[in-house]
Amino acid sequence: MKRISLKHGLIILFASFFLSACSTTEVSIYANNTPKFDLQSFFSGELRAHGILKNRSGKVIRYFNATLDGRWEKGVGTLVEVFVFDDGEIQNRTWTMTPNASGQYIATANDVVGSGEIKMAGNALFMKYVLQVPYDGDIIEVTVDDRMYMVKEGVVINESVMTKFGFEVGYLSIVIEKV
Repeated sequence: MKRISLKHGLIILFASFFLSACSTTEVSIYANNTPKFDLQSFFSGELRAHGILKNRSGKVIRYFNATLDGRWEKGVGTLVEVFVFDDGEIQNRTWTMTPNASGQYIATANDVVGSGEIKMAGNALFMKYVLQVPYDGDIIEVTVDDRMYMVKEGVVINESVMTKFGFEVGYLSIVIEKV
């Protein structure tokens, strides 16, 4: 039996890591799942959200509750979010969701760099964007990969992975419910 050198072993390990990091689940695999996630219907009116924020090792470091209020005019949506964290901090975010030529949406917000493309299929909604977050008295930019799943009418579970320089730095879990 031939032994693999340390150098070749490390090359195989890094190649496997980078290839697995590049592969991602496409929203289209959820196309046949129900209930169908209708963006305008779900994000209309009042909603409540409850969630946790974990650090890169998986430890819960913050809890929060939020109120959301969505409005639509001529196909363009506005979603106002107010987050209240367990330490008393309040964060506000206002999303604007504009339809694009492919029938999906482009989303922008006051603390998002550029925009995110919303991709939907079946009961799922995926969106990736760069968020400016307060950290240690400063503002840093992290990439957020949102994965939302409608588990029943009026209830969505959102899982997010936050990365910086390609490394996972935090995780967000949220339950969003229509009021």
